[in-house]
Amino acid sequence: MTDSHLDAAELRRRTRELLAAHPPGSTDRLDFLTARFDAGLAWVHYPEGLGGLGVPRSLQAVVDAELEAAGAPDNDPRRIGIGLGMAAPTILRYGTDEQKRRFLRPLWTGQEVWCQLFSEPGAGSDLAALGTRAVRDGDDWVVDGQKVWTSSAHLARWAILIARTDPDLPKHQGITYFLCDMTDPGVEVRPLRQITGEAEFNEVFLTGVRIPDSRRLGGIGEGWRVAQTTLMNERVSIGGMRLPREGGMIGPVAKTWRERPELRTHDLHQRLLKLWVEAEVSRLTAERLRQQLVAGQPGYEGSGMKLAFARLNQEISGLEVELRGEEGLLYDDWTMRRPELVDFTGRDAGYRYLRSKGNSIEGGTSEVLLNIVAERVLGLPAEPRTDKDVAWKDLAR
Repeated sequence: MTDSHLDAAELRRRTRELLAAHPPGSTDRLDFLTARFDAGLAWVHYPEGLGGLGVPRSLQAVVDAELEAAGAPDNDPRRIGIGLGMAAPTILRYGTDEQKRRFLRPLWTGQEVWCQLFSEPGAGSDLAALGTRAVRDGDDWVVDGQKVWTSSAHLARWAILIARTDPDLPKHQGITYFLCDMTDPGVEVRPLRQITGEAEFNEVFLTGVRIPDSRRLGGIGEGWRVAQTTLMNERVSIGGMRLPREGGMIGPVAKTWRERPELRTHDLHQRLLKLWVEAEVSRLTAERLRQQLVAGQPGYEGSGMKLAFARLNQEISGLEVELRGEEGLLYDDWTMRRPELVDFTGRDAGYRYLRSKGNSIEGGTSEVLLNIVAERVLGLPAEPRTDKDVAWKDLAR
């Protein structure tokens, strides 16, 4: 059957066929997810043989609705969000056939968790200034350096990694993109305790780590171009999540307002109304952005969505603390935990207020994203950059 025949009715038929062959109530979870991937019902817009059927992304909703109604297990997308939202689209676009076959199925089923080795202590918001080195040695690359703010590194089997392979070129050149096995010798993961008391992310030290050239993604020196695919998808995955009305941070505040009339004031009411409207506008804009993705790769609009996500979360959590008064200042869970997931809505107001401070840093700082929106979306004059043609080795550090 050709792709032109794969309409919603045919996808429903195939999904019901999957459910009949692998009843969710009696089938092992991993076996069900593997069968779903092999049936092309994992991400239907991916090519056949890679978990998809090569049909429009919008038809995924048809499959998901049938599976949800049948009580089928999902792949715990929040737990494997870096793999799904960042590694997978980059591997799909730049990976070899062998890399796609090797990595995409265990990534989607959650057998292998991924992390992102991009940011560095000396190259925070200026990612292109990174200093981690990869030196060719026969069929391998030997990697030395340090990465930081790496979410899920303590859980991950694989990492997407960018490293400098030619220091004689300007900083945006001479970077190469790799797939790094986090269990290899020389990879050391150390927890970073955050303002919340938790350590959901890490610093990662790479000492003489050998990466086969077969795990290079894209051409030598093309790492910055490959990384742009990762970064654009990252911003969409952070700022463009599908939410119901009053989903996300605005939900707990609205719930408290309705249930605790003794806390209400006119000033807080006006601020809540404003933020509620902005949260709804952001939610609907994210829906439009996802519709655009059906036609191709995510654009720079994802940077705007990520900007709005960070600002709204910080303003809403600040309002919630004020609304709750003294009890809003309480936060007694300072246990050094290593969580698998960031939970914004299942914790108290103090946690949300503290954790949201990181939203304007992770996934690209708000200052960098403002430049991207100004230059790439609005077409404003570019900010002067005096170092773009200077060899990386000659940059002041």
